[in-house]
Amino acid sequence: MKLTSYSNYSMRVLMVAAARGSNLTTVGDVAEAFGVSTPHLVKCVHQLGVWGYLETVRGNKGGFRLAKPPESIGVGEVIRRTEAGFDIVECFDPQTNTCPLIAKCKLRNALRRATDAFLAALDELTLADITTNGASLLETLDFTGPTGCRAA
Repeated sequence: MKLTSYSNYSMRVLMVAAARGSNLTTVGDVAEAFGVSTPHLVKCVHQLGVWGYLETVRGNKGGFRLAKPPESIGVGEVIRRTEAGFDIVECFDPQTNTCPLIAKCKLRNALRRATDAFLAALDELTLADITTNGASLLETLDFTGPTGCRAA
């Protein structure tokens, strides 16, 4: 199973926001820290704000921060929202299935159980759980400047 870059970057944004606490973070700082496209992260931050995970502040001194406690943000919930679906094989979607083996296939059931187990493992985690090492995460990303932003 592979997550999209959208899910990956959305989780990274949330992890940085959780580690930074109430401090605002800019999309530019996160894009630079991860070496990714600013426009791609803008889409992630915008949607995370629409969903209520982030508070966004516009303007010259703007940025984003968590809109709710990290303990209340489930990793599985975020992944389900950022992924288009978990139909890892065509037979999971009856509308597009062309496989003639569907009625007799045992692989399909195993893949469904594996997908369910994958999501169940993510459902056990909150953003707080995956950012207990927040200071170390920020240090790794070089968020060590005097304001907690990326060092110049």
